[in-house]
Amino acid sequence: MRVRGVTGVDAAVAGLVLAAGAGRRYGQPKALVEFDGRLLVERSVATARAGGCQPVLTVLGARAETVRARADLGAGLVLDNPEWATGMASSLRAGLVALRSTEVVAVVVLLVDMPGVTPEAVRRLTALAAPEALAMAGYGNARGHPVLLGRSHWAGVVASAAGDMGARAYLRERSADLRVVPCGDVATGGDIDTEAERDRFRPAGDLGGRGWP
Repeated sequence: MRVRGVTGVDAAVAGLVLAAGAGRRYGQPKALVEFDGRLLVERSVATARAGGCQPVLTVLGARAETVRARADLGAGLVLDNPEWATGMASSLRAGLVALRSTEVVAVVVLLVDMPGVTPEAVRRLTALAAPEALAMAGYGNARGHPVLLGRSHWAGVVASAAGDMGARAYLRERSADLRVVPCGDVATGGDIDTEAERDRFRPAGDLGGRGWP
Protein backbone atom coordinates (compact mmCIF):
# COMPACT_ATOMS: atom_id res chain seq x y z
CA MET A 1 0.00 0.00 0.00
CA ARG A 2 1.08 3.58 -0.63
CA VAL A 3 0.24 6.30 1.83
CA ARG A 4 0.48 10.08 1.76
CA GLY A 5 3.63 10.96 3.66
CA VAL A 6 4.64 14.16 5.42
CA THR A 7 6.38 15.32 2.27
CA GLY A 8 3.06 15.36 0.41
CA VAL A 9 4.01 12.56 -1.97
CA ASP A 10 2.88 8.96 -2.04
CA ALA A 11 5.30 6.71 -0.13
CA ALA A 12 5.46 2.97 0.26
CA VAL A 13 6.00 1.80 3.85
CA ALA A 14 7.20 -1.68 4.79
CA GLY A 15 6.33 -3.57 7.93
CA LEU A 16 9.10 -5.42 9.79
CA VAL A 17 8.01 -8.00 12.37
CA LEU A 18 10.80 -9.17 14.68
CA ALA A 19 9.92 -12.73 15.72
CA ALA A 20 13.23 -14.59 16.01
CA GLY A 21 13.74 -14.94 19.76
CA ALA A 22 13.70 -18.20 21.69
CA GLY A 23 11.32 -16.88 24.37
CA ARG A 24 13.39 -18.38 27.18
CA ARG A 25 11.22 -16.93 29.96
CA TYR A 26 8.12 -18.15 28.20
CA GLY A 27 9.51 -21.61 27.44
CA GLN A 28 9.09 -21.43 23.66
CA PRO A 29 9.48 -18.91 20.84
CA LYS A 30 6.81 -16.25 21.20
CA ALA A 31 6.10 -16.56 17.49
CA LEU A 32 4.49 -19.91 18.38
CA VAL A 33 2.45 -18.61 21.33
CA GLU A 34 -1.28 -18.66 20.76
CA PHE A 35 -3.30 -15.62 21.80
CA ASP A 36 -7.04 -15.26 21.26
CA GLY A 37 -7.03 -18.19 18.84
CA ARG A 38 -4.10 -17.00 16.69
CA LEU A 39 -0.34 -17.29 16.86
CA LEU A 40 1.30 -14.05 17.94
CA VAL A 41 3.31 -13.94 14.72
CA GLU A 42 0.14 -14.22 12.63
CA ARG A 43 -1.44 -11.42 14.62
CA SER A 44 1.59 -9.17 14.21
CA VAL A 45 1.77 -9.68 10.45
CA ALA A 46 -1.97 -9.08 10.08
CA THR A 47 -1.71 -5.90 12.17
CA ALA A 48 1.12 -4.53 10.04
CA ARG A 49 -0.73 -5.30 6.81
CA ALA A 50 -4.03 -3.85 8.05
CA GLY A 51 -2.13 -0.76 9.17
CA GLY A 52 -1.03 -0.06 5.61
CA CYS A 53 2.38 -1.73 5.43
CA GLN A 54 3.44 -3.34 2.18
CA PRO A 55 5.50 -5.44 1.99
CA VAL A 56 5.50 -7.06 5.43
CA LEU A 57 8.74 -8.87 6.27
CA THR A 58 8.94 -11.25 9.24
CA VAL A 59 12.33 -12.21 10.65
CA LEU A 60 12.46 -15.69 12.19
CA GLY A 61 15.18 -17.49 14.12
CA ALA A 62 14.49 -19.97 16.91
CA ARG A 63 12.55 -22.97 15.57
CA ALA A 64 12.08 -21.16 12.29
CA GLU A 65 11.03 -24.30 10.43
CA THR A 66 8.26 -24.97 12.95
CA VAL A 67 7.02 -21.38 12.73
CA ARG A 68 6.97 -21.58 8.93
CA ALA A 69 5.00 -24.83 9.09
CA ARG A 70 2.43 -23.68 11.64
CA ALA A 71 1.93 -19.99 10.95
CA ASP A 72 -0.30 -18.61 8.23
CA LEU A 73 1.57 -15.50 7.13
CA GLY A 74 -0.41 -15.01 3.95
CA ALA A 75 1.61 -13.24 1.28
CA GLY A 76 4.11 -11.90 3.79
CA LEU A 77 7.84 -12.23 3.21
CA VAL A 78 9.88 -14.36 5.62
CA LEU A 79 13.58 -14.12 6.41
CA ASP A 80 15.61 -16.52 8.57
CA ASN A 81 18.19 -14.87 10.83
CA PRO A 82 21.03 -17.32 11.58
CA GLU A 83 22.38 -14.91 14.24
CA TRP A 84 19.12 -14.69 16.19
CA ALA A 85 20.74 -15.93 19.43
CA THR A 86 22.88 -12.76 19.64
CA GLY A 87 19.81 -10.64 20.31
CA MET A 88 17.02 -8.67 18.72
CA ALA A 89 19.41 -6.23 17.07
CA SER A 90 20.63 -8.90 14.67
CA SER A 91 17.05 -9.39 13.41
CA LEU A 92 16.57 -5.65 13.02
CA ARG A 93 19.79 -5.40 11.04
CA ALA A 94 18.89 -8.38 8.86
CA GLY A 95 15.46 -6.97 8.09
CA LEU A 96 16.72 -3.51 7.19
CA VAL A 97 19.44 -4.93 4.96
CA ALA A 98 16.89 -7.12 3.15
CA LEU A 99 14.56 -4.16 2.61
CA ARG A 100 17.28 -2.10 0.94
CA SER A 101 16.41 -3.83 -2.33
CA THR A 102 12.84 -2.48 -2.16
CA GLU A 103 11.61 1.01 -3.01
CA VAL A 104 9.99 1.70 0.35
CA VAL A 105 10.84 5.03 1.97
CA ALA A 106 10.32 3.90 5.57
CA VAL A 107 9.67 0.84 7.70
CA VAL A 108 7.41 0.29 10.71
CA VAL A 109 9.02 -2.11 13.19
CA LEU A 110 6.79 -4.32 15.35
CA LEU A 111 7.70 -6.84 18.04
CA VAL A 112 5.97 -10.20 17.95
CA ASP A 113 5.12 -10.22 21.68
CA MET A 114 2.98 -7.06 21.74
CA PRO A 115 -0.57 -8.14 20.85
CA GLY A 116 -2.00 -4.86 22.07
CA VAL A 117 -0.64 -2.99 19.06
CA THR A 118 -3.44 -2.25 16.59
CA PRO A 119 -3.68 -1.36 12.90
CA GLU A 120 -4.76 2.15 13.91
CA ALA A 121 -1.54 2.62 15.87
CA VAL A 122 0.42 1.45 12.83
CA ARG A 123 -1.54 3.81 10.57
CA ARG A 124 -0.66 6.78 12.77
CA LEU A 125 3.01 6.02 12.14
CA THR A 126 2.75 5.20 8.43
CA ALA A 127 1.07 8.58 7.94
CA LEU A 128 4.43 10.18 8.78
CA ALA A 129 6.42 8.15 6.25
CA ALA A 130 9.38 9.91 4.68
CA PRO A 131 13.05 9.00 4.21
CA GLU A 132 14.08 11.29 7.10
CA ALA A 133 11.26 10.31 9.47
CA LEU A 134 11.83 8.98 12.98
CA ALA A 135 8.81 8.21 15.14
CA MET A 136 7.60 5.86 17.84
CA ALA A 137 4.37 5.15 19.63
CA GLY A 138 3.59 6.83 22.91
CA TYR A 139 1.46 5.23 25.65
CA GLY A 140 0.93 7.85 28.31
CA ASN A 141 4.36 8.57 29.78
CA ALA A 142 5.89 5.50 28.11
CA ARG A 143 7.31 5.11 24.63
CA GLY A 144 7.51 1.92 22.63
CA HIS A 145 6.69 0.04 19.47
CA PRO A 146 5.71 0.38 16.72
CA VAL A 147 8.70 2.44 15.60
CA LEU A 148 8.98 4.21 12.24
CA LEU A 149 12.45 4.38 10.65
CA GLY A 150 12.86 6.45 7.53
CA ARG A 151 15.15 4.98 4.90
CA SER A 152 17.91 7.55 5.42
CA HIS A 153 18.35 6.23 8.99
CA TRP A 154 18.70 2.55 8.13
CA ALA A 155 22.47 2.57 7.67
CA GLY A 156 22.95 4.26 11.02
CA VAL A 157 20.65 1.81 12.79
CA VAL A 158 22.39 -1.17 11.18
CA ALA A 159 25.76 0.17 12.30
CA SER A 160 24.73 0.92 15.89
CA ALA A 161 22.21 -1.79 16.82
CA ALA A 162 23.61 -4.34 19.29
CA GLY A 163 22.32 -7.08 21.58
CA ASP A 164 18.69 -6.67 22.58
CA MET A 165 18.74 -2.88 22.40
CA GLY A 166 17.55 -2.65 18.80
CA ALA A 167 17.50 0.96 17.59
CA ARG A 168 17.28 2.40 21.11
CA ALA A 169 20.76 3.99 21.17
CA TYR A 170 20.29 5.48 17.71
CA LEU A 171 16.92 6.98 18.64
CA ARG A 172 18.27 8.35 21.91
CA GLU A 173 21.07 10.16 20.09
CA ARG A 174 18.50 11.75 17.78
CA SER A 175 15.83 12.55 20.34
CA ALA A 176 15.45 16.06 18.95
CA ASP A 177 14.30 14.61 15.63
CA LEU A 178 12.17 11.81 17.12
CA ARG A 179 8.42 12.28 17.01
CA VAL A 180 6.36 10.51 19.67
CA VAL A 181 2.91 9.63 18.33
CA PRO A 182 0.18 9.20 21.00
CA CYS A 183 -1.41 5.76 20.59
CA GLY A 184 -2.74 5.00 24.05
CA ASP A 185 -6.31 5.70 23.00
CA VAL A 186 -6.26 2.98 20.31
CA ALA A 187 -3.67 0.44 21.49
CA THR A 188 -1.75 -0.90 24.46
CA GLY A 189 2.02 -1.17 24.57
CA GLY A 190 2.71 -4.05 26.94
CA ASP A 191 4.53 -7.24 25.98
CA ILE A 192 4.09 -10.88 26.97
CA ASP A 193 7.06 -12.66 28.56
CA THR A 194 5.36 -15.54 30.38
CA GLU A 195 2.27 -17.69 30.08
CA ALA A 196 0.82 -16.01 33.16
CA GLU A 197 1.23 -12.61 31.52
CA ARG A 198 -0.49 -13.91 28.41
CA ASP A 199 -3.44 -15.12 30.44
CA ARG A 200 -3.75 -11.73 32.17
CA PHE A 201 -3.23 -9.67 29.03
CA ARG A 202 -6.32 -7.86 27.80
CA PRO A 203 -5.41 -5.89 24.69
CA ALA A 204 -8.85 -4.36 24.22
CA GLY A 205 -9.23 -3.12 27.79
CA ASP A 206 -11.22 0.08 27.88
CA LEU A 207 -10.83 0.47 24.12
CA GLY A 208 -13.78 -1.77 23.43
CA GLY A 209 -11.78 -3.99 21.11
CA ARG A 210 -11.46 -1.33 18.42
CA GLY A 211 -8.89 -1.72 15.71
CA TRP A 212 -7.66 -5.31 15.92
CA PRO A 213 -7.68 -7.40 12.76
